Amino acid sequence: MSSEPLDRDTLLSLYHGYLDCLNAQDWARLGDFVHPEVTHNARPLGLAGYQAMLEGDHRAIPDLHFRAETLVTDPPVIAARLRFDCTPAGTLFDLPVNGRRVTFDEHVFYRVTDGRIREVHSLIDRDAIAAQI
Repeated sequence: MSSEPLDRDTLLSLYHGYLDCLNAQDWARLGDFVHPEVTHNARPLGLAGYQAMLEGDHRAIPDLHFRAETLVTDPPVIAARLRFDCTPAGTLFDLPVNGRRVTFDEHVFYRVTDGRIREVHSLIDRDAIAAQI
């Protein structure tokens, strides 16, 4: 793909496809949305490491569902506030949730390069989880 930034509509379409992929746990398609050299919070994970992280998230939170409450694009950047309403099985972000239902937000910025998500910068509202347990 071209290294030119995608337009807003194309970024939105890419992101909605990415969320659908995560929610379906369709790991065979993850590379359609995520760059092979993806980083997460400045850690170089690569596609395999990123997929392993997401698979771990789904194991820790069996009812995990990614839902964008706020979504903004400024090519080549996507900014989202994701809302989670879920029941983690055990410890989550070093907090003993242990099967209690919690709601929390993730604020995340993505940089798209060559038509795929290349950088992910994420901040989880850990305090919201702590207040519910």
